[in-house]
Amino acid sequence: MKLKDYVRLGWDQLQRRKVVTALCTVGIAIGSASIMVALGFGESIQHYSQKQMSFYLKTDEITIISEQNNDPNSPPKLTTSKLDLIRTFPHVKSVASFQDLGQFSFTVDDGKQSYLHLIATELNALEDFDSKFGQGGASNQDNHIVLNYGTTLGVLDVKTMEARNKLMQQNPTKEQSETYRQMGAIPYPLYQKQLLLKQEQSGGDPGASQAEPREVTLRVTGILKKPDGLPDNMLQGNKTAYVSPQTGQKILEALNKSSQNGRVRYSEVKVKIDNSVNVKQVDEWIKKLQLDTQTNLYQEDRMKGEFAIVRLLLTGVGLFVLFVASISIVVAMTMSTHQRRRQIGIMKVLGANLKQIRNMFIVESSLLGMLGGVVGIILSYWVIWGINLLIIRFGSNAGEPAEILFISFWILPVGMFFAVMTGVLSGLYPAIKASRTDALTAIKRE
Repeated sequence: MKLKDYVRLGWDQLQRRKVVTALCTVGIAIGSASIMVALGFGESIQHYSQKQMSFYLKTDEITIISEQNNDPNSPPKLTTSKLDLIRTFPHVKSVASFQDLGQFSFTVDDGKQSYLHLIATELNALEDFDSKFGQGGASNQDNHIVLNYGTTLGVLDVKTMEARNKLMQQNPTKEQSETYRQMGAIPYPLYQKQLLLKQEQSGGDPGASQAEPREVTLRVTGILKKPDGLPDNMLQGNKTAYVSPQTGQKILEALNKSSQNGRVRYSEVKVKIDNSVNVKQVDEWIKKLQLDTQTNLYQEDRMKGEFAIVRLLLTGVGLFVLFVASISIVVAMTMSTHQRRRQIGIMKVLGANLKQIRNMFIVESSLLGMLGGVVGIILSYWVIWGINLLIIRFGSNAGEPAEILFISFWILPVGMFFAVMTGVLSGLYPAIKASRTDALTAIKRE
């Protein structure tokens, strides 16, 4: 007998026993779908979590922490010469130093006001650290400033700002709070605008009057692109601006805050690595320069371990369902063997050997497993679609991707493999029992 003969006979038997075939198919479909949903759920959540984590915790970056030294005259460990040396290390794509200049209020040339947190860094390195420009770009000229997207939100004129604050103080209702929040999330065009930065200076003694605020005028030459997947109301509190180290030094001199002896003290330094697998090696080289470093590799490893446990548990549930389904297949095929004793006896009398009888039942159970696998694939997509529908309706925020869960194509053959193997293994015992049926006894009893 050829394979197509086995398939034809097996399919004919499945069509005759429609109820039994349907029940066994449902059992295998639920089990295989559980496995595919478990694998897809684990991969989807891990992918989504890594995407969210990469926005806050970069796994391909090394942060060099500035030493906490109360003596301003002591030489800093983190020097410019060490940064130049780190730039020559293998696998290092970019190095950016960050110097915290403090918080400033600013006034636009048309009178509107807001505030920002100012940082001095190499502006050309911003794009190396995943900061994309939405408008303009980096400039090496002095008195130029680059704003992040959050700085463009909530820029209001003085009267509107005072009226909003007064209204919140007098009647802080839920509606007023929502209006307050929405006004702070309105973007304002600041590109190529001239900003007047101010920072209040203390007069010194408690009884002394406040000194006049120091002012610095800068022009906006670039605005960073809005981060993907985050709504405006989550970005309105993140107002950060960047200037070049040269401009930052001039601002410190204007504020009488320049470092003594011309030594620059960095708040932190970030090192971009070409691949996260090389982070550990570069981190060891940097530590040999007597610098304190910090990476986020442990967060990634911990997250992978947690999702591996979740995926294992869900896969275990699917395997248990397949085990229950295999029992039903064994019972169904055993009953089929008992009901088809006369047919088996006649086939043996006509010359069918044990191998042919055994293969006939194994192919039949394999077809049952394959049918359950196909239904399981459809069922798994329905389950994922239903979960995504619930996320869209109840749990999705504005600006976030609507579909979180997905099933990769590599999961489909895995689910089909488990379904077919369940059918094959479940059909072994009935197949062996059928092949051992005595032909004369079966014909005589029937």
